[in-house]
This record gives sequence, structure tokens and C-alpha cells, in this order.
Amino acid sequence: MESTSIKYWLEDDQPRKKLLQSGPSSLSQSELLALIINHGTRNRSALQLAKELLQSCQNDLNKLGGMGPRDICHFKIKGLGEAKAIGICAALELGLRRNMVQAQQTVIRSAADIHHFLVSKLGHRRQEVFAVVFLNSANRLIDFEIVSEGGINTTVADPRVILRKALVHEAVALIVSHNHPSGQTRPSEQDLRLTRRLKEAAALLDIRLLDHIIVGQQGYCSLAEEGLL
Repeated sequence: MESTSIKYWLEDDQPRKKLLQSGPSSLSQSELLALIINHGTRNRSALQLAKELLQSCQNDLNKLGGMGPRDICHFKIKGLGEAKAIGICAALELGLRRNMVQAQQTVIRSAADIHHFLVSKLGHRRQEVFAVVFLNSANRLIDFEIVSEGGINTTVADPRVILRKALVHEAVALIVSHNHPSGQTRPSEQDLRLTRRLKEAAALLDIRLLDHIIVGQQGYCSLAEEGLL
């Protein structure tokens, strides 16, 4: 029994040594996740638990990032209880907030400058949500806010709500975005109509609508890049 315990303790310790020697970028996703899980069970290492959790999420960190502790516990992975699930959710949320800080430091001129941030924020969601990126005169991010949530296939965004928030933030430019849980990122006719209405209403307040970006789990569609804005 003792030798088995030592064997699994050593396996759990390997990612720690690897990080100390070569830095966090040298670790695989499962190794990083194992460090968050910290320790396994008598018969299964933290690394094995991490691999099983990632397999349950199709190795998609965006999908895992959209889960709460109850979602993770729902997989019923032995050795991965509520406390460890809470730790995983907290660590992934820190990663999302780091993305927010990086986005605030970036001058945003096109979808290429913001799409990674939007995919990380919206791409994993199972319901359609509509979000707004508020920008200042230097095209830097002031704030990001989800303004409406809908069902599996649709959400409704009110231009009045969006522009009221833009005035509160003293934003001079906007990028709006929503996700398509189906993964299909082409705009619908409803998407195009809403974009036109919002652009016209924003112009009356001297606020520029720079883009409407539709995101899926693996990619995005920029209406500005497609010449549809």
C-alpha cells in the first residue's frame, strides 16, 4: 500500500518540478489542471483526474471555463468533488480576468484586436447572450458588459439599453457581440437589422459602432470585415 501511495504522489509532483525547472508554458493543459486539483486519490493521481475532466469537456478549455462547480461535479469523476471543482472555477475565472486586463491595454481598431477576448468570454456559453465592449477616444476598452441573455437560438438586445450604458461609461465607440451556441457564426437577417438600427441610433449621439462580432466556440464573424456594417 505504501509503495502505491508513493508512486501516485510522485506522479502528482512531476508537474510541480517541471514548472519550477521550465516555467508554466512548458506544461500541458492536463498538467496545469493537475496542479489546480493538487492531489488525487489513493488509486488515481491528480494528473489522471485532470485528463478525465478534460476528456469530459472534449479537451475544450472554453467549454470548461463556462462551467460552474455543479457542472463539473455532474461528471461524477471520483476524487473530483465540490471543493476541487470550486478551485478549478476560481482559477479559470482568474484567467478570464487577466484577458480583460490585457484587452484594456490594447488599442482596438478591428476584430483582430478583440476577437480572442470575445471568444473566451462568450464562445463557451450554452445560451445566446449579447455583449458590448465600451471604448474611449483612444480606442481602449473601458468596460465589457453582457446586456441581455436569451435562449438556445436567440437573444434580444435593446439599442436604448446599450446606448444608455454607453453614455454612463462616457464611451465614444462600441463593439457589440453575441454568440451562436450552434457554432455557426454567419449573421442572420435579424442580426443585420439590429446592427443597422444600433449604428444609426449611436450616430445621433456621436458614438461610433465599430463592429458587430458573432462568436462561436472555434471562431468568429466580423460584420465590419465582411462589409456588412
